[in-house]
Amino acid sequence: MWSTSLSLLALLGSTLAIPNPKISSIRRPGWRPNARRRDLPTDSTDTSSSSPTTTAPKHNIWNSLSNDEAADVIGFLHSRDDLNLTAVEDAGAWDNTILVVDLLAPNKTDALSYMDGEGEKPDRWAIASMLFGATEEPYAQDWVVGPIPITNNSVYYPYTFGTHAPDAKIRVYDIDDHYSLFTDTALEMKDVINDLLNATIENDDDLGSTFDIWGIDPLWHETDENGNDRVIDWVGFWRIPETLQMNHGSINFDGETLLPQGLYMQFDITGRDSSKWFLMGILYGDEYYQSVDEFRSAWKASSFEKYTPNMPGKWINTDQTGKKLCLEEEAPPMSVQPGGQRFKVDEDNKYVEWMDFTFYLTFTRDTGMRLYDIRYKGQRIIYELGLQEAIAHYAGNDPVQSGTSYMDTYYGFGPYAFSQVPGYDMPLYAYCVNTSFHASEISRSHRCGISIFESDLNHPIQRHSTSSYVSVTKGIALTVRSISTVGNYDYNFDYNFYMDGTIETIVRASGYIQSAYYAKNDEYGYHIHDGLSGSMHDHALNYKVDFDILGTNNTLVKHVIEPITKEYKWFNGTRNTMHMVRKEVESEDDGKMNWSANSQEQVIVVNKDAPNKYGEPRGYKIMPSRGGAGMHLTITNSTNLLNSAGFATHAYYVTKQKDSELRASNAWNDYDTANPLVNFDKFFDGENLVQEDLVMWFNLGMHHVPHTGDLPNTVFTTAQGGMVLTPHNYLLSDPSRQSSQQIRIDYDDGEVGDVYTFDSQQATGQVDLTQISWDPTTYGGDVAVRKFPYDPQNPYADTESIV
Repeated sequence: MWSTSLSLLALLGSTLAIPNPKISSIRRPGWRPNARRRDLPTDSTDTSSSSPTTTAPKHNIWNSLSNDEAADVIGFLHSRDDLNLTAVEDAGAWDNTILVVDLLAPNKTDALSYMDGEGEKPDRWAIASMLFGATEEPYAQDWVVGPIPITNNSVYYPYTFGTHAPDAKIRVYDIDDHYSLFTDTALEMKDVINDLLNATIENDDDLGSTFDIWGIDPLWHETDENGNDRVIDWVGFWRIPETLQMNHGSINFDGETLLPQGLYMQFDITGRDSSKWFLMGILYGDEYYQSVDEFRSAWKASSFEKYTPNMPGKWINTDQTGKKLCLEEEAPPMSVQPGGQRFKVDEDNKYVEWMDFTFYLTFTRDTGMRLYDIRYKGQRIIYELGLQEAIAHYAGNDPVQSGTSYMDTYYGFGPYAFSQVPGYDMPLYAYCVNTSFHASEISRSHRCGISIFESDLNHPIQRHSTSSYVSVTKGIALTVRSISTVGNYDYNFDYNFYMDGTIETIVRASGYIQSAYYAKNDEYGYHIHDGLSGSMHDHALNYKVDFDILGTNNTLVKHVIEPITKEYKWFNGTRNTMHMVRKEVESEDDGKMNWSANSQEQVIVVNKDAPNKYGEPRGYKIMPSRGGAGMHLTITNSTNLLNSAGFATHAYYVTKQKDSELRASNAWNDYDTANPLVNFDKFFDGENLVQEDLVMWFNLGMHHVPHTGDLPNTVFTTAQGGMVLTPHNYLLSDPSRQSSQQIRIDYDDGEVGDVYTFDSQQATGQVDLTQISWDPTTYGGDVAVRKFPYDPQNPYADTESIV
């Protein structure tokens, strides 16, 4: 539930529901095949005592599946003989299993009929992703299941309505475990490895405790001389950080992605017969060898060039190091909430009210938190706002870096939205939202996966001073935050709401970079440690914003500031000046766009049928606000992503809203990027965009060329991007004038005459810090409940990460 004061069973009874990462049998074989688990205590923080409540005007029809609903769907699917499903706990690579169960959002037409009028509440439907391994050509497939709760009238069928692939199927080429192929090959050349990588490898145990072997994502496809498709995997050696003994146990700092060893192996893993898999070649020092014997022979030659080993050490640790800064050990400034919480929550419906904003919150396995039915001053301005996909596209002189283009919804943002740390990730007074997800027939819950809090921006939203008065208004914002650690990167997602009607979407990135070996990589990054190069990469995170400005009939306009040479009646000759040109984006044929040079275009979604009293169409402007806003992929026609990256080629897009175009991507596109389940480019089919229901898709991100300051971790300071959605001729004046949190001081000749505080209350008295303190020993991990067979009475602690 939303308050973390609930008991463990209550926490699991009706929490937000979201699926988890793929089961181990379909994870990338080389990507940490043995995920670590740790049992953790529950979190006992109580944030409920000062939490005002409200009642949502309508049920949250986007609310995630409950534990009971997920169990109901899973049990129903297992009862269908034609699916031939095996319980995940008992399954192997040759079985059919359920990967993920999540809510299928209702069609917008049905949702608006209910939310805006007297229409019936839409039926709830689930989308179930299943892996069919009991075939020579395994595949993943999305199925629609419902209505739920399950009855005799419930049905199931492939989700063809929302995909571009026949029968909503996508081939899976790495369902079988190839890791033993990697390790067997490594042991064949252990003498070479021991010398070049400064290791002592004699057997499987030595190898497994020293190195992980993993590589490209997604897999490559090549055509052989006979025209047959071959599935290719390139993998590299990554050193496992050493184990350090702590006061109460041990720790491995998670710096494996800083420890590439510069040795790579290429394999053909076509088909399911492991006897036909084989080593194609070995790469070291930019030299390619077609066999272990050829590599060993070259190594023995006196002319063979050896490179500096990339070894672990304190340099990968994130603990405090170096000389203590002056006064830095003193407690720093902190935020308090002297009057208690100033927003209201309907816990059951995940509905929030703050000042003139209201919205519903939900959470998905693939993309984490999303917002629906965002209203300002009682009018819906946005139907849906949420992340669609996050690409991290690398480049380098070695095949692993060149072949890595993560599409992170494959791993999922929901599963790794771990508990936030009070006082660090969020203010101590933040309101906690627990989140859950259903995958691999287990439901897991993150305690405090989302935080909601109000804060002072430490700058005013308005000020003006003259020789006789000064007027200042506090800058206050409401933040909805989630943090997901997807592998090596920690993504901080914020939605900020401001007093002037503005909404800002922000993403920040920290964590460990995925680096490259330094040898011959100068063209792709800086030499940042003894054997290390920063591996250049682009982050492109795509968001969907479905605007409804005073209704669903909207138009995207561009008000362009252009230089002009112009004659005026009041001037003799011409003047070099500028003017504004109004343009409309009339068709999806023109729906792929980049931000203009010098930011000379104002991009606005307006309702032409709803002008203000001065005849100007009312609307919301969208514009980059910080960091790498608007970044899209540098690489064109990506060899890795093929037909799966259409949403990342431009800064922003506009399409006509269609219920069949729910997502810009699909988590399973990673399996076969040439033949994706969702191909964003196919959204653009020439539809009219003038006074239609419009959806904008924008990218946030950054071009990241890591430098020494990224060691051991990238910092949020510069690794961030933001987009502002702000009223534009929407109201007749600045709505922040409604705020009481302002002051006007009248003065003359150095003496204050009048002070106006507009009935705002100034905090008085003393702050009892014990009331907002937090005990770090209560920090907890995930709680899990098995779904098949359903066992809701026996939850257990279970936290699992990718690395």
